Amino acid sequence: MTSQPSPSRPARVQSVDRTIDVLEALAEVGGIARSKEIAQTVGLPVPTVHRLLATLNIRGYVLQLPDRRYALGARLVRLGTVAAQQSGAQVQPALDRLVARLEETVNLAFLTQDTMTYVAQASSHRSMRMFTEVGRRVALHTSGVGKAVLTTLPEAQVRDALATAGTRDLDAVLSDVDASRERGYAIDDEEQEVGVRCLAVAVPGGPAPAALSVSGPSSRLGPLVYEQVAAHLRATAQELAEGWALDTGV
Repeated sequence: MTSQPSPSRPARVQSVDRTIDVLEALAEVGGIARSKEIAQTVGLPVPTVHRLLATLNIRGYVLQLPDRRYALGARLVRLGTVAAQQSGAQVQPALDRLVARLEETVNLAFLTQDTMTYVAQASSHRSMRMFTEVGRRVALHTSGVGKAVLTTLPEAQVRDALATAGTRDLDAVLSDVDASRERGYAIDDEEQEVGVRCLAVAVPGGPAPAALSVSGPSSRLGPLVYEQVAAHLRATAQELAEGWALDTGV
């Protein structure tokens, strides 16, 4: 007799499971690998992995390179962007509460390839306030959210990300990231916009590496309030992380 799936444990489709395993394995090794390497990682026969990769290649979710290695495809970016925007909508109440406490604009951003993408925002109600379009991308090394995320990555991965982004003064950026990690928050000191400062902290447990930031005029967001603002950022980051953990059942 064929066993029926339990109501509490929905039936899983083996081919879908295997396809997701292949994509996740490819991401874990840096986004580029040979089919044999992926097969060893996921514990599947090479012909099976090759067929899955061939289908993903046709659909644009992986790309076969001239040397026959496979890379993650561009169509995944769109899926990731939409997922990030949905995650942004879920966190809006927490961002609104943070704005009420700080009276400055708050943003949430996710790491997308070698840039940070803003996925949610709560604007300050002050007449002079900062505004960033949801969906806008900013560089890792000149943005508070970018530097905050870099503090959570191994140095080798930080170097790779900065090299991909075309960072020129690598040592200076690495020093800035180290300082951000030590103090517990990152600072964009008028690097994106003259007269505007931004403080940011990493948010763990998200669907992608994430950071939460507050931005305001340099005249209001100065060194005297850094620690107070950072404490509020960390509290909200923890709230977001706990919410994501509940969503994923972790």
